[in-house]
Amino acid sequence: MLAMNFRGPFRVRADHDKPYPAIEHPEDAIVRVLRSCICGSDLHLYHGLVPDTRVGTTFGHEFVGEIVDIGSDVQKVKVGDRVMVPFNIACGRCAFCQQELYGMCHEANPQATGAGGIFGYSHTTGGYNGGQAEYVRVPYADVGPTVIPEWMDLDDAVLLTDVVPTGYQAAEMGGIQKGDTVVVFGAGPIGIMAAKCSWLFGAERVIVIDQLDYRLEFAENYANAEVYNFKMLEDPVVFIKKTTDSLGADVCIDAVGAEAAGDTLNTLMGRKLLLQGGSTTALHWAINSVKKGGIVSVVGVYGPTNALIPMGNIVNKGITLRAGQANVKRLLPKMIEHVQNGYINPKEMITHRIPLEEVAEGYHIFSRKLDNCIKPVLIPPSAQT
Repeated sequence: MLAMNFRGPFRVRADHDKPYPAIEHPEDAIVRVLRSCICGSDLHLYHGLVPDTRVGTTFGHEFVGEIVDIGSDVQKVKVGDRVMVPFNIACGRCAFCQQELYGMCHEANPQATGAGGIFGYSHTTGGYNGGQAEYVRVPYADVGPTVIPEWMDLDDAVLLTDVVPTGYQAAEMGGIQKGDTVVVFGAGPIGIMAAKCSWLFGAERVIVIDQLDYRLEFAENYANAEVYNFKMLEDPVVFIKKTTDSLGADVCIDAVGAEAAGDTLNTLMGRKLLLQGGSTTALHWAINSVKKGGIVSVVGVYGPTNALIPMGNIVNKGITLRAGQANVKRLLPKMIEHVQNGYINPKEMITHRIPLEEVAEGYHIFSRKLDNCIKPVLIPPSAQT
């Protein structure tokens, strides 16, 4: 079958000889992919920043499709169902799943003490092949896959597998109260969605910081946010303090993660020399920009290795730091409702629809920030009609 094939940093290709997935466990399903996305988190893998990303892996943790086969124990979905598949692989039974912490499932990943299971990511998250392919094996098919409502567009549905719930949970973890000022670092799809969702929690002011004008313009239009290019600011932290009566923002959201720009030392240590789990510049800015007693919400991806953060500032300012992979299954009913009511319009974020056969070019465009790309969606041959 046709699938994306990782060959090493900055090298991916369309592989026409990837073996078709098969039922390996009675709780499995096989899904024929109808849409998949390239995510900013995929770029961390593509750029070689996440440990144990193995040659031959198929990426893709955001996908929707049609179930074509099920294991003997699957009862809640059936062949022919069109489903959205959360990026978390979750058993539904372990201590964490019982708390609806599906992103922390203790059974889906052999290295579960460090991370949950994720489709199409490194072997630190289980080593599962992902959805940038024609077909994908989905474990625990009675837990994750959710039938797509008949009224919902596939382009909306695919963004409900990660972007929408992750942006929403970023705002939720911020504990946003009515009248709060929220600052989002990063105007990628997650940051833009976090900014949009901040209004749902009662924010009075939402500010987005990035370095690319086309992304800032998109965030301004889509999320109705104030936007600032940090390259035009002498110091983003000082700017935030000055624009909040010297107090700092009520909530800061790090939606950048390992590839943050803006600080030479962090870039050198985290992105060039790989001496820490990515550049922590956005996290520094968030910690230093939030008010005393404020909340920092982290959804940016960092490698599972040491990172330098200003712990003294966290303690001395009494900051609450919250982080985690989005628990998609918990949030899906609310996200579906918000889409139906028009509060969130996910498909408007999609700027590029790319045939799966051209996946290498899709990664190049997204990685190099070409053609004002915000969110690319891959479409397999059988779904292109």
